[in-house]
Amino acid sequence: MTAATWITVSRLFVIPVFLYVVQNPSPGDRWFALTLFLIAALTDWLDGYVARRFNQVTDLGKFLDPLVDKLLIFAPLLVLIEWGTLPAWGVFLVLARELTIAGWRVNQPNISGANLWGKAKTVSQIVAISLLLAPLPAPWPRVGVLSFWAAVALTLISGGIYLLPPRETEPESAL
Repeated sequence: MTAATWITVSRLFVIPVFLYVVQNPSPGDRWFALTLFLIAALTDWLDGYVARRFNQVTDLGKFLDPLVDKLLIFAPLLVLIEWGTLPAWGVFLVLARELTIAGWRVNQPNISGANLWGKAKTVSQIVAISLLLAPLPAPWPRVGVLSFWAAVALTLISGGIYLLPPRETEPESAL
């Protein structure tokens, strides 16, 4: 396995630790869980950088990276449902988009990297989850919930953009 793939796998191993820490958490546990989540989120950028910079792009990495990314996002979202912070139907919208796009991408001959909408979706999800995990005083929990709904909107928009057929460019007319 390449260094980039090891970084991806390390992100995967953070998830069970995160889930253990957030069972009946104290405020200190929540800060620790947030720290774990943010470190894991930052390694998503790092593994991609290492893979491209050191020519370590592999089929295994292409498979694992998006899978681990989704698990990293859904673990805290499920916890936030359990805590009563988020409604399950809102998280379901995110899950439905992710499964739809994953299924769509399997059938594509060429997989392009994330576009601006996909990157905005990911950042908005990380921000919302971070605000909701942190044991902050009012009004921050409400800001976190509003951030979650903004992330849901960006998630659905980015999914729609993936599914739209590319626009055909009109040939220049000969004069």
